Amino acid sequence: MLRRLYALIVKELIANWRDKQTRMVLTISPIVQILLFSFAATQEVRNVSLAVVNQDWGGEARELVARFEGAPTVTDVRHLRGVAEIAPTIDARKAMMILHIGPEFSRRVQEGKTAEVQLILDGRHSNTAQILQGYATRIVEQFNGELAARRGGGRPASLVVARVWFNPNLETLWSTVPGLFAILTTVVGIMVSSLVVARERELGTFEQLLVSPLSSLEIVAGKATAALLIALALSTIMLLLAAFVLRVPVIGSVPLLYLGIAAHLGAVIGLGLFISSLAATQQQAIIGAFTFMAPSFLLSGFASPIENMPGWLRAVNELNPVRHFVLISKGTFLKDIPAGVVIDHLWPLLAIALVTLSAGAWLFRHKLH
Repeated sequence: MLRRLYALIVKELIANWRDKQTRMVLTISPIVQILLFSFAATQEVRNVSLAVVNQDWGGEARELVARFEGAPTVTDVRHLRGVAEIAPTIDARKAMMILHIGPEFSRRVQEGKTAEVQLILDGRHSNTAQILQGYATRIVEQFNGELAARRGGGRPASLVVARVWFNPNLETLWSTVPGLFAILTTVVGIMVSSLVVARERELGTFEQLLVSPLSSLEIVAGKATAALLIALALSTIMLLLAAFVLRVPVIGSVPLLYLGIAAHLGAVIGLGLFISSLAATQQQAIIGAFTFMAPSFLLSGFASPIENMPGWLRAVNELNPVRHFVLISKGTFLKDIPAGVVIDHLWPLLAIALVTLSAGAWLFRHKLH
């Protein structure tokens, strides 16, 4: 049995390597994606286009405008002639935010009164608008603080000193790459496994496999093991790229991370075999894989916090293997997550893997009869 199983695993590895399209998808695509998406899928806003409507031109107004123009995130500044140009500028996406200073700004500042500044943001990109609002608020607060100090206002009664744990320099790559690593590992695992049976049917070699001495259980075990080895190899490459090329620290236990990878891949490979057994062609298998990936990624906590979801959705999300693996990945990269926390998310992955692998094996055997 072991010799037959070994022969099937070797055959699967060779078949995946000889297929040019599969080889390109499985080798080049994950490497390019982790290098490209690490910089593209960022929550940081750069190259901000700013428009200014300054109706004052007093000293304080000019100083505030200069602070906005000199901000490191602002790369394009345009001055509007009046309020009437604000709406067309936003509608045409010529500026991401507009700073509007009224005619009484400098006089009210000099008199020690509250002077309002209007900031107009493009709400069609709500996340970007919130980040830009934070940038603008910090610029105005620094302006107020220095203005009060120059006029003898003294130091504020209280001072907030912020310390950021796990990512002290707020490096965007540090927060993006661990989640992206989990997502791409999922993509590799389900894509490899969802194509194995469909490819055999499409190439006309499925019947040859059925008349071989291998039992249906051995066929499923061999294909799942081959998919697991391929996905583990590509996950290792992505992990090395993240650590040594992108310079993202891996503080936690690497063996615990690999336990999580293996359990997670078991879950998604079982699902991929289930999809592949249903599909008649590789195109159908790919569509089935994407049907799973889209909602699982949205609910994984990679892009938005799970805590923001309603209670019933969080309960359903416990069945999502990507949700558990994203937490293990982020914890291993940045937090040195304790083994007990890993185990708390490892056993659900193993339970999901047992169900999906059993379902994939059952459907495969059912299709043979």
